[in-house]
Amino acid sequence: MATDVLDVLRTKRDGGTLTDEQIRFFLDGYTAGTIADEQAAALLMAIVWRGLDRRELSTWTAAMIASGERLDLSSVGRPTVDKHSTGGVGDKVSLVLVPLVAACGAAVPQLSGRGLGHTGGTLDKLESIPGWRAALSNAEVLALLGEVGAVICAAGDGLAPADRRLYALRDVTATVEAVPLIASSIMAKKIAEGTDALVLDVKVGAGAFLPSLEQARILAETMVGLGADHGVRTVALLTDMEAPLGRACGNALEVVEAIEVLQGGGPPDVRALTLSLAAEMLGLAGLGSADPAAALDDGSALDTLDRMVRAQGGDPDGPLEQAEHVRTVPSPAAGFVRRLDARAVGVAAWRLGAGRARKEDPVSAAAGVVCLAKPGDPVEAGQPLLELHAEDEARFDAAVAALAGAVEIGPEPAEPRPLIIDRIA
Repeated sequence: MATDVLDVLRTKRDGGTLTDEQIRFFLDGYTAGTIADEQAAALLMAIVWRGLDRRELSTWTAAMIASGERLDLSSVGRPTVDKHSTGGVGDKVSLVLVPLVAACGAAVPQLSGRGLGHTGGTLDKLESIPGWRAALSNAEVLALLGEVGAVICAAGDGLAPADRRLYALRDVTATVEAVPLIASSIMAKKIAEGTDALVLDVKVGAGAFLPSLEQARILAETMVGLGADHGVRTVALLTDMEAPLGRACGNALEVVEAIEVLQGGGPPDVRALTLSLAAEMLGLAGLGSADPAAALDDGSALDTLDRMVRAQGGDPDGPLEQAEHVRTVPSPAAGFVRRLDARAVGVAAWRLGAGRARKEDPVSAAAGVVCLAKPGDPVEAGQPLLELHAEDEARFDAAVAALAGAVEIGPEPAEPRPLIIDRIA
């Protein structure tokens, strides 16, 4: 019996389960343009309300992968493994982690995205390096993986085109925050890139896409299940995003901090999370005996980043943009920083020019926020807490307004939050 788009919509609207044929028919038709946006929007909203069961979601993800090409990494000559973060504030881990894991013997084909709203994007950060380019052909990706073992680039148009169309529609129909749609969107692209294994960094807290631990856990479990369904070894770590990660929040500012970590220094939380994720990635890749801490400290990971950046047209020794205007936000009292709201800091960085409201908006390489004090640190009244960087000083007032109530000072430090909350495999 022929499948009809209205039958698909009615089935999910009324709480039924879609057949594999219905799912493939719908996604093939929407990708080809034979199913209208308003019909796709209706199904997305029905999924928000009714959900997808494990079989439906697995088939939905497979159909999104099948809508385009799947990279074949078998010629790379190394075990392949990637990492995906659900997004946070100050999360420059990929800039350190990708070359680090490559320096330990794996190949890391990281297809990354751009920042939107209060969360930063890896491609925006790397584009603050003079000459670096995000758009690579499949042949260039394979060449870099073979020669350097690491690549960070934008996903090509051929990977999961159904997801690209659906994502744009979700953005304007209030259907972004649905676990099945989030999980399938992330995993379709990661599976299509052809990696053997995947580690997920699922953020929890004020600065996370899903602040609730319960929702973040459901998302992590769903994505790990999708990885298993599609033959990709997958592990998820639930990690803290209540306060910004590290001290720098902004594109060029985060590149500088990432290089500090690759030189064996940098903020302890960035180093610790990077090493934890690296251990998971290397374990899945069969390289569990490698020592990622040594690769940070002996300069081999930094050398790998330099080679990757040069291969993508960038100058790792080139000057990074610096903001023309800098303003500090003082501590309102003496004591200890008990709380620093990651979302507020991210919104402030965005208002300073480091982020975008729409995907096509430009970003400033130099803008951002530096956290001069973080939870647990002692401070004096009037001591600078945050340093705001902007190319246009007219942006400062809106950024300061975003920080109202973001910092709590008390007579005693708060109980430290664990950086890694749980592991799901």
